[in-house]
Amino acid sequence: MMKLWKRASGALKDRKSLFSISFSRRTSFRNPDLDSAIIHATSHDDSSVDYHNAHRVYKWIRSSPANLKPLVHSLSSRVNRTRSWIVALKALMLVHGVLCCKVPSLQEIRRLPFDLSDFSDGHSRPSKTWGFNALIRAYFSFLDQYSFFLSDQIRSRNRKPQVDSVNLELESIEKLQSLLHTLLQIRPMADNMKKTLILEAMDCVVIEIFDIYGRICSGIAKLLIKISPAAGKAEAAMALKIVKKATSQGEDLALYFEFCKEFGVSNAHEVPKFVRIPQENIEAMEKAIKGVEEKEETKEDEEDVVEEKSIILAESHQFKTIITDKWEVFEDDYCFTSKEDIKETDQHRNYNVDPSPLPLIVIDEPVYLSHTLPDLITF
Repeated sequence: MMKLWKRASGALKDRKSLFSISFSRRTSFRNPDLDSAIIHATSHDDSSVDYHNAHRVYKWIRSSPANLKPLVHSLSSRVNRTRSWIVALKALMLVHGVLCCKVPSLQEIRRLPFDLSDFSDGHSRPSKTWGFNALIRAYFSFLDQYSFFLSDQIRSRNRKPQVDSVNLELESIEKLQSLLHTLLQIRPMADNMKKTLILEAMDCVVIEIFDIYGRICSGIAKLLIKISPAAGKAEAAMALKIVKKATSQGEDLALYFEFCKEFGVSNAHEVPKFVRIPQENIEAMEKAIKGVEEKEETKEDEEDVVEEKSIILAESHQFKTIITDKWEVFEDDYCFTSKEDIKETDQHRNYNVDPSPLPLIVIDEPVYLSHTLPDLITF
């Protein structure tokens, strides 16, 4: 009886919102048709998702940049007023789909225009809704970071290309790994969360994990080829850190997919095989870093010797000049003029890393299109 009352109350609120926008005028910040589609797509009904109106929103965003302001205004107003986990979750799924449009106008959004980091459902006791609250907060945290990341990517395309492409690629992979870490925090933890809407949201999350982790693997495969003897210590150390984190995240992903499979997420039924980057590749990068350190130490020692000799020459005018046909060999000079030592310090090390075991996701089809995407993300 209580469930029926909640559904009736939610439906009444949706009708009231639709009735109020029927009197609104079209302005640069208001589009009644878009408002109507958003209200339908974020209704209080937890048993289904209105795919038709969700697609209407995506079409408006792709058709003209002028539709972005009405979308932001309407969606933020809808989210800021609600205390229903159903409306909040549907709004996040709608935003997720909008971000996947990846149109240039999205660079104007940067951070999301609303805040659900401290969301709490106001229609039930916290003991019943804590799991939904945690899911919404984690989903919002990811989308907020993802929106900022996409905005930076779109802006960078309009800038002049930078010379140091390796550093840019390293930073991009690090950001993707941070996004993946945030994605893995999105999971239903309460026993009462096996609902259609939750499963739909988790389908979106799983597909996003495939996309981001696939981009991480592709980036690492290209990166290992570019790390050469000319690479500096900072670049080699950063690359090693990324590779180790990717291996660790592969293990976390295997556990996450197993959890999603047991929970009933359809896109997680075919779990890919996550493999580690071979240890010899990691060791090769460690040797690369060690080799750079040794070269730097040798260079510093040689500079110290040159500096000491300069000091001696500068003070030599204080003493009497002695002419002799015998050479005095100092211990320091001997250490740094030995041909064998020079040959050893200049010896080239093997920096080439075989990227053949990558990518880290082992599947028979391409990563990005190997699964059927949920309707709220694909178009």
